[in-house]
Order: sequence, then C-alpha cells, then structure tokens
Amino acid sequence: MEKILVIDDDEQILDHISKVLRLEGYDVDAANTGGKAIEYSERRFYNLAVIDFRLPDMEGTELLTALKTTTPKMVKIILTGYPTVQNSIKAINKGVDAYLTKPVEMDELLKTIKEHLLKQSKENEFDEEKVGEYIETRLRKLNDYPLANSEPTTGSR
Repeated sequence: MEKILVIDDDEQILDHISKVLRLEGYDVDAANTGGKAIEYSERRFYNLAVIDFRLPDMEGTELLTALKTTTPKMVKIILTGYPTVQNSIKAINKGVDAYLTKPVEMDELLKTIKEHLLKQSKENEFDEEKVGEYIETRLRKLNDYPLANSEPTTGSR
C-alpha cells in the first residue's frame, strides 16, 4: 500500500484530500505545517507528498528541499492558490514532480497521483533489477578469484 503525506494549513482541504485518498486505498498521514511534515518524513517512508505552496512556517518550496533530504525518491506534488510563473519556476527548480492549482479537482489530483506512483513503481522495479544484475555479476567475479587468505591446498598430508 502506497503511503502519502498530505500537507496543508487549511484543515478542510487537509481533511477532504486525506479522506478521499484513504477511500482510494492509500495509507495517508496529514500535517498542517512544514515542520510536522518533516518530522513525519524522518520517522516514516512516504511514496508521495501533496504539499500546499504556502504554509504557516515555511513555503512549500522550502519543504520540497527538506523532503528531498529525508526521502530523495518521494514524489512531490505542489498545490497552490497562488499560481504564478515565478512560483512554478521556483517549484520546478526545487524538484517538484507536479504543480496543480487550487481549487483542485479531485479527479485531476487522483489522476496525477496515480500516474506518478505508477512511474515510481516502474523506476523501483528497474532499480531492483539493476541491483540484482550487479550482485549476480559481482558474485560471479568473486567466485572466479580464490580468497586472499586461503592457503593453497595440496593433495597430501
């Protein structure tokens, strides 16, 4: 089950998005400040975060940077009631995966979430496959070389 962190200082929006995502089958935590979101992300892995652009303690772009530190591969979606070119460029430069405007249509948010989680899942499968190939290759190389500390064996005693 994918884990989603929703961050918004508007309690109605926070509750509504959280409820809809839970009904869709996601494991959801909600935070009303950037500080709480950082605390949650330090204690738990999240696949995705839905982040309000303006929070009481920091901008959503600052939170993007902090979340990249705690969970580098987390998908990050910004929701904003202040859509400007400057804000979108700032978000893109901080590594946002999607940028949606409020009031957001829930169908659009759900579609965006599903698309990004599917992409993340495929990337994880690829990463796991590559790690498996690396380990298999490394084991073959190690099996070709005698252990450094092993004594050559002779047939007689």
